Amino acid sequence: MFTQLTSALGRPFSRRRVLAATAGVALGLSTFGAAQAADDTIKVGVLHSLSGTMAISETTLKDTILFMIDEQNKKGGVLGKKLEAVVVDPASNWPLFAEKARELITKDKVAVVFGCWTSVSRKSVLPVFKELNSILFYPVQYEGEESERNVFYTGAAPNQQAIPAVDYLMKEEKVKRWVLAGTDYVYPRTTNKILEAYLKSKGVAQDDIMINYTPFGHSDWQTIVADIKKFGSAGKKTAVVSTINGDANVPFYKELGNQGIKATDIPVVAFSVGEEELAGIDTKPLIGHLAAWNYFESIKTPANETFIKEWRAFTKNPKRVTNDPMEAHYIGFNMWVKAVEKAKSIDPDKVIDALPGTKQANLTGGVSEMLPNHHITKPVFIGEIKADGQFDVVWKTPGLVPGDAWSKELEGSKDLVGDWVGKKCGNWNTKTNKCGGQGS
Repeated sequence: MFTQLTSALGRPFSRRRVLAATAGVALGLSTFGAAQAADDTIKVGVLHSLSGTMAISETTLKDTILFMIDEQNKKGGVLGKKLEAVVVDPASNWPLFAEKARELITKDKVAVVFGCWTSVSRKSVLPVFKELNSILFYPVQYEGEESERNVFYTGAAPNQQAIPAVDYLMKEEKVKRWVLAGTDYVYPRTTNKILEAYLKSKGVAQDDIMINYTPFGHSDWQTIVADIKKFGSAGKKTAVVSTINGDANVPFYKELGNQGIKATDIPVVAFSVGEEELAGIDTKPLIGHLAAWNYFESIKTPANETFIKEWRAFTKNPKRVTNDPMEAHYIGFNMWVKAVEKAKSIDPDKVIDALPGTKQANLTGGVSEMLPNHHITKPVFIGEIKADGQFDVVWKTPGLVPGDAWSKELEGSKDLVGDWVGKKCGNWNTKTNKCGGQGS
């Protein structure tokens, strides 16, 4: 028999009101259960542009982390908990990167963030990661001149990409004149500053170096390519070293073709053009041009073939390509998992301390190691673009190259080292034996 209940106001509850109240309690319990379930996961932030000029490069990196999380969850997750991705879109908007990073750390409570492509986006989020003491894995080649406690750099430093590429062009292609062409932001400008100093140290005259910068998304290359053509007509072998980023690469290479500039005439070596950028575009103007990376899809190893097969199965796309920053995320993600398991915690301080010395087999042969300066060891490859959008490796380093946080080519940097293990400092001055650059 239904017992009549009385409310606090003395009015009897109707049966409908009791059932509604009971349902509300049940809903509250289920919500509490969901919250409990959420506590049983470790959240992983994904901070890559899914729209705007950098989406051509960054969308695949978002997918890579989702793939890595899926693979890890199949193995039982980490510390007995499943991993859960929290994906945001900073939309190629540099200030928005900082806003989204803060949201991931404070609101979503992520344990780690994998993200950024351009250096301007990384510089934008640095203060946030330092203030909130969180961890960023940065997977893209960059200009160096940085070693931050809260950042782990799994892409190439200049001595792992730019310097070897110039050495290759000098020795193998006998290049005497140099066009340093880049997108107008910190990575190309600093890299070209390093390269200009390096070229001059090798006896290259200022008149044999042409430097040009263009905005993100630049599309009208006619005048610039004409200038490059004229610069290359002085009777000395000329090459373009390209730090052009994002979708501006498509019209750039197209205009080279339009003006009849072949790779045999003026080769271009690119630091931001890989398999992803070449997928789905007409590769005819690019055949024979070069790219310097630490990974190519075409490299045959059992580990790489397995990775490609599983990647295509995950994306349900048998034609989906892989590329260098993907491998950097693969290495970084696995290093993070190992460090968390070693620390038996996702506490940032413990994980940061556990990461240096962590090793992970890369996909091209060899084992990468996280160094005290928060950079890793990497092989370097020069690849020639083929008609199918893949690369034919024409040169590689004998072994793995340790990443230098600070460039030996720049006066203010050559005495600096990053050492977060012994010195607990990102810019230790070996001459003054003080932390803070010139001993400040």
